[in-house]
Amino acid sequence: MKELIVKSPAFEKGKLIPSKYTCDGANVSPPLTIEGIPEKAVGLAVMMEDPDAPTGMYVHWVVWNIPTTGRIEEKTILGTHGLNTSKERGYHGPCPPMGTHRYLLRVYALDTKLNLNPLSDKEDLENAMQSHVVAQGELMGLYRRVR
Repeated sequence: MKELIVKSPAFEKGKLIPSKYTCDGANVSPPLTIEGIPEKAVGLAVMMEDPDAPTGMYVHWVVWNIPTTGRIEEKTILGTHGLNTSKERGYHGPCPPMGTHRYLLRVYALDTKLNLNPLSDKEDLENAMQSHVVAQGELMGLYRRVR
């Protein structure tokens, strides 16, 4: 499978996510650039998860049917936003209760538009994407709350 190169002008891979994109700041989604999108891709999907959450994997953002322009602007409303772990639609920025957590931003290039209910969650998206992912990539950022 082809690999997407996912970057952000806001932070580097493996580095701290600026507080602007967290519960300590404006809590807006970070800008992303995606390189290597195959021509046959008709849409992108994004998931942001915290594998270090005390209750297990915490899903912060689920969105699909994003145009394949290669750019997702800060605080974007493109695509269809699904439910995060808090059962809210849209982006919920990093907000770890303690320590430094990893945040995985996964981007998928899909060969079809997805016909999913906006109340769908990560599991629904993963099921709908099966056999439609033509490329994928990941950007990992860190965040630790300053108290």
